[in-house]
Amino acid sequence: MATSIPHFLLLFLFAIQCIHAQSNEEHGCIAAEVSNSGLDFLKNLLVEKAESSLVPLELPVITKSAKIPVVGNVQMVLSNITIETIHVTSSTVKSGDTGIVIDVSGATANLSMDWKYSYNTWLLPISVSDKGRATIQVEGLEIGLTLSLKTVEGSLKLSLLECGCYVNDISIKLDGGASWLYQWLLDAFEDKIGSAVEDAVPSKIKDAIVKLDNLLQTLPKEVPVTDIASLNVTFVNDPLLSNSSLDLEIDGLFSAKNEVSLLSTNKRHRFIQDSFSCKEADKMVAISLHEDVLKSASSVYFEASKMHWIVDNVPDQSLLNTAGWRFIIPQLYKKYPNRDMNMNLSAFSPPIIEVEKQQIRGKIPLDVVIDVLDADEVIPVACISIVISTSVSAEISGNTISGSVKLNDFTMSLKWSNIGDFHMRLIQTLMSTTLKTVVLPYINLKLSKGIEIPSFHGYELRDPQLLSEDSWIVICSDVASVEAVQNLPGFLSM
Repeated sequence: MATSIPHFLLLFLFAIQCIHAQSNEEHGCIAAEVSNSGLDFLKNLLVEKAESSLVPLELPVITKSAKIPVVGNVQMVLSNITIETIHVTSSTVKSGDTGIVIDVSGATANLSMDWKYSYNTWLLPISVSDKGRATIQVEGLEIGLTLSLKTVEGSLKLSLLECGCYVNDISIKLDGGASWLYQWLLDAFEDKIGSAVEDAVPSKIKDAIVKLDNLLQTLPKEVPVTDIASLNVTFVNDPLLSNSSLDLEIDGLFSAKNEVSLLSTNKRHRFIQDSFSCKEADKMVAISLHEDVLKSASSVYFEASKMHWIVDNVPDQSLLNTAGWRFIIPQLYKKYPNRDMNMNLSAFSPPIIEVEKQQIRGKIPLDVVIDVLDADEVIPVACISIVISTSVSAEISGNTISGSVKLNDFTMSLKWSNIGDFHMRLIQTLMSTTLKTVVLPYINLKLSKGIEIPSFHGYELRDPQLLSEDSWIVICSDVASVEAVQNLPGFLSM
């Protein structure tokens, strides 16, 4: 059996796993709702990345002079001041009308620096100087930032609205130096070092946000799925921020490569109802797909003439010989006695797909051409039009989506014949047997193998659930690193 049609069926299931406000009354066909726990997970990733990417951070040279009793006028220079490590012990994230607010409290930072001083005194005829290294411990470092997330020309635009930093306490440890110098250094430079840290950290964060925004701008707006189809991943509308979630929408329709979607974009969709979400499941993210995603995939494969396959091998091979049809279509056997046959199946219009509660219904319109194999010649003798009604059940286990197709009903009619009319009731019985014993088992074998949802930069879905109702398919899931998932109890026994 040729394998063109299973590609569409795999794409059908792939669409289920894709992920990621009111604006011009337009809604996307794929929506992602990130809950507070999901935002907290993203925040922890951001903080972890910031701890390493913000350092080393060099501060400007600090100079100061002061008159000290007995000693005289002392000149002090601090150079090569570098924040070497930052450790965050507590952080929070909140979303709302003002944007995404991240607060860091109780953080610590370790700094190193070179110090040098010189002074002249009436006690000595020469200038006195010394130099060395010092370490600085910053305690109670507090950082707050507010981020704005907008949609600009189909891409996400990340902006830093506010950023502040406050240092609560500083301790300095000198490597060498006079004891009197320590207290003077602490008193004289504590504020300046604190101010330098409070200026440098927000500046570095601003640069990091600009780089992250530039990365967002480079994300593709179209993702190739197969050698035929691409998925439109342009963002639609501004992200919707609330006290409990961050909602994103993308166009989400399939199209032939380098072409716009064949599905009409005049029809806009309401956003999925709050009652049908992942709140009760307490998951990090909910990925919702409208049935139009599947319809667009169907249209792409239909227009590409890929909904076609040839049945040339069946369990009861006598069905593919005219002798097996001699009592069903006597004139076929009479005209072509003991000739091998095949059935050429092709869709004559895109399949109709409707998502209902916990199932997906499909109607597949097919033309079945009966071909007789006569020596090296393939002779089409008749064409029967069939509309197959099916139910598709999809499930997700681990990171694999699989499914099965059940035959509900089918109708058929004779479209044309080169061997005269024949009794469709007898043909219907044969077609029913063929569908149940050949076509559906073949499709279900492909679907049972499933599609593994790929990890994304070392992270993958964890304990996902799949729901469907009222035109929408929803995947509710947590997210974890691949390493964390593999270390779960029982993973090795799976």
